[in-house]
Amino acid sequence: MKPYSLRTWIFLALCCDLGLFAKRMVNPFANLITGALHIPGGISTGFSLMFLATAAALTQGRFCGAAMGAVQSALALSLGMVGSMGALSPVGYIAPGLVIDLVFMATKDRPLSRGERVVLANTLASPAAALAANCIVFHLSGVVLLLYLSIAAASGAFCGVLAARLASRLAPVIKMGPGFEGSAGKGVSI
Repeated sequence: MKPYSLRTWIFLALCCDLGLFAKRMVNPFANLITGALHIPGGISTGFSLMFLATAAALTQGRFCGAAMGAVQSALALSLGMVGSMGALSPVGYIAPGLVIDLVFMATKDRPLSRGERVVLANTLASPAAALAANCIVFHLSGVVLLLYLSIAAASGAFCGVLAARLASRLAPVIKMGPGFEGSAGKGVSI
């Protein structure tokens, strides 16, 4: 694999920052919904992860999502944005990044468009983040855990569609990653 260019590194850093701060912007609205349902969260995480899924789709690098999750966790720790997970928050950031990477690796040779892969990655990464938070902090079980994971997956799917749209819009401008030229036309038509 070729090393990333400076342009790619800047794009990845921007996506890490956008994911972190977008989550903070969406949290008040998400808290209205989760407060009414009496569950801990799961909505704003899908919005945050859409930037990681978009970057992983456009750069097509191995373990890009996990690396970006590690960078996000370092930023969150240094800025005091760790939330209820405290010092264990890196697990909550790296786990969904790994899921994004695994989805892109598992679907590499499948007849799926880039947009469909982004939606699938975001849909599965969001409940992975919720499950990590549940194991570390909430310790929910039964129907409440199922509701929590279902809402996280639904949020991930909705934000995955937004991420697919974002990736298709950015693809002609960004043009990075190995073999990128051949996949420029693929995407989800919305």
